[in-house]
Order: sequence, then structure tokens, then C-alpha cells
Amino acid sequence: MLIDHNYINNLLATSSRLTDQQLEAILEKSQNKQQLSPAEVASLLQVENQKQLQRIYQTAGQVKNSIYGNRVVVFAPLYISNYCVNNCTYCGYRRDNDFPRTKLSQEQVEEEVKILEKMGHKRIALEAGEDPVNCNLDYVLQCLDTIYHTENVNGRIRRVNVNIAATTVEDYKRLKTKDIGTYILFQETYHQPTYEKVHPASIKGDYQYHLTAFDRAMEAGIDDVGGGVLFGLADYRFEVLALMLHNQHLEEKYGVGFHTVSVPRLKKAEGMSLEMFPHLVSDQDFKKLVAIIRLAIPYTGMILSTRETAELRRELVDYGISQISAGSCTGVGGYKENEMQKSTDQFSIEDNRSPLEVLKELVSDGLVPSYCTACYREGRTGDRFMRLAKSGQIQNVCHPNALMTLMEFMLDYGDQELLAQGEAFIDQEVNSIAREDIKNLVRKNLARLKQGERDLYL
Repeated sequence: MLIDHNYINNLLATSSRLTDQQLEAILEKSQNKQQLSPAEVASLLQVENQKQLQRIYQTAGQVKNSIYGNRVVVFAPLYISNYCVNNCTYCGYRRDNDFPRTKLSQEQVEEEVKILEKMGHKRIALEAGEDPVNCNLDYVLQCLDTIYHTENVNGRIRRVNVNIAATTVEDYKRLKTKDIGTYILFQETYHQPTYEKVHPASIKGDYQYHLTAFDRAMEAGIDDVGGGVLFGLADYRFEVLALMLHNQHLEEKYGVGFHTVSVPRLKKAEGMSLEMFPHLVSDQDFKKLVAIIRLAIPYTGMILSTRETAELRRELVDYGISQISAGSCTGVGGYKENEMQKSTDQFSIEDNRSPLEVLKELVSDGLVPSYCTACYREGRTGDRFMRLAKSGQIQNVCHPNALMTLMEFMLDYGDQELLAQGEAFIDQEVNSIAREDIKNLVRKNLARLKQGERDLYL
């Protein structure tokens, strides 16, 4: 069984509180990039002592920096349809919610993409409800074509990650032909009784079919997959361990685990009350689970959405988050500026800042915002990406590429404040590049960007 509930429950029941010495032994193992055992992860999940928690946070930040450096990837979601045949009790798009359903025409997709590009975005995540009639795969593929072919004043979207419902191997093969980035699918909850309870009378209610979706995607040749849990549906400790076991299964069977893991936390949505859910996750437990996931799967990207406040997002970047959304809208057609009635959102968001505001904060914190999509376009995906990441060689391309995308953003979408702040910061970062050949190439490319060239990368 892929997710053995008895095994996980037994681990949680038998794991004991760690002594400081035991904790340090586990943290040292993680710092050395050695895989933690499920029993060790279970023990970390039991930690409540504030001093020990601070050590977990600190070490998670060190592990993340040793692999990703000071880069933070920035993206935005694009919702193309809120038609849905499912009745997920936590979702604003659920079938029983009575509101006018809509999906974007290709002209509207183009309008939304132009607005996103005008905000500076170069990578987006396509999102849609599950409806085999009103939002079938043919429609999704057509939207992908429109997104990639939409040209704006300063360019176009360079890579689209796709979050659509679990489907067949044949459909995943068709999806792969559209040069997608990562295929994303949230398990929502790995706890099967809870899964079946929160997905009543739904296509999505087939736990095993949903759980094995990544196997079918991998069989179809999609080697970058992104998992996720909606924390708050079931015991977060069970979810973290199940997530680790799912990642382990993919690594053992296909040679590569999750490219990314998303950590959305249950938020208020239309047609539901948070009081319905007994496993809501506190801020402290949320910080802990983020740090522990980073320690357990150090090479996996970790994504945090605008569901969380700006303050908490800023803190969690220090504990393991490597990708954040910015300027997000979770409604269909919601980016069109002041021309449409307010869209129905899938869930509420708490960080409403523009990408420009987010980038200013990142730079002021000594972090490099990255819009880079080079790895996708150069074939550095799946096990090839992981080999480069584990060898440390990926830093020779990712950090320089991040600096070039930051310069591009500042020139095309920035204001004087960001330009003044960012140019000095970029110069400082270029000087820190160890290899002289790469340092010189980056300097040349930065000069070319200032002269009007675009989309330069290693």
C-alpha cells in the first residue's frame, strides 16, 4: 500500500520526545543532506520545546541556503474556469455553491496573460475546477497555446505550470506535448477516511485514483511533478509523514521525487465555515511543518501562496520556502483591471501586495527574486535537475539567471526606488560569484539587458 495508515499511526504513537543530543544528531544528518527516516521525521514532529524548535528553524534555513542560496522564485496563478462537478467541502468552487459559473474565452485568456505579463510575471500556474464537459483537456490545451503565444510589450509568459485534475496516461501524454513546466496536483489529505468525507459524491472522491496520478504522469513522460497537502483537513503530523512516503515511492519507482511541494493552509471559502474542520493548523505548527519538510526533502522546491500574511510569508522564507506567488487573484477573470464584476474566489487570500512591493521587500532582505524558467527550457528537469542540485552545480546557473531576471524586471516594470536599490544589490551578488568565467558572462549579459536585449540565461 502506497500510504500505509497503520504504519504512520504507529510511528506517531511510538515516537518519543527528543533529547537535545538526539535532536542534534538528526539535524546534523539533514545538514549533511542525508535522507531522514520516517521515524526521525515523526520524532521531529513531536517537538514542542521552544529552544528545540528554534534549532529546527535555524537548521532548515541553513539547509535551504546551502542548496538554493538566497534565491526566491516568484510566480502567479491563472484561473481559467470555475466550473466543477466535485463537492469538496473546503472549496469555494464546490458544486453546491450557487453562483454564475464561467470559463475564460481565448480572448479573455489573452487579456489576463497580458495583465500578468505587465505585472512582470514570466511563469504562471494554470488552475481550473474539474468538469469533463465545460473544462475538458482540449480546452486546457487550447488555453496553454494561447498563453504561450500571447505577446505583450515586454515579452511573453515563458513557462506554465499546470494544476488540473487527475487524469489518464494518454491525457498526460497530450499535456506533455504543450511544454508545460511542473504538473501540480494536491492530494488535499492523505488520510483516506478524511479524504472520502471531504469529497462527497465527487469524481475526485476516488482516493486511490487521485493518489496514483503522479505514477500515470511519470509513465507519460512528465518528469517534473509537484505535490501538496491542504493542511487543516487532517492531523498535520500524519500528512507530513504521508507526504514523505509518497515522495519516497516516486524516488524508488521513477528515480526522482517531487520537484516541488506546496503547503497551502485551509482558509475560509464560500459555502463553508472553518468550525467544520477540527484539525486547523496554528501558526507555530505551520512554521514547524514547513521547516521539517525542508529538512526531510532538502532538494525539493517549497511553494507558499498568498493565503498567508505578508509577515508570515517573510518568516517562512527563512525556514525553507523557495517559491512564492505575488499579486495573485484566485478568481476566474480576476486580473482584468476594473472592467469586470468581482470574480468568485476559490479561497480568501491575505497578502494582497503587488509583485513590485513583494520584490522590494525581498531585495531589502538580501534575497534575489527569480523569474527564471531556463531549466525547463534547457531540459534540466526530473532526475537531471536533481543530479545537478545534489552536486551543487545548479547554483552555477540558477543564481546568475535569477540576477538577470531581476535586472530585466527592474528595467521593464520597476520604479526608481527598486532600480536604485536593486542595481547595487545585483552588483554585490555578481561580485560574490566564485567562477570568474560565469561572473564575466553575467556582467556582459546585464549590460546587454540594459541595451534592450531580453530573455538572456545560462
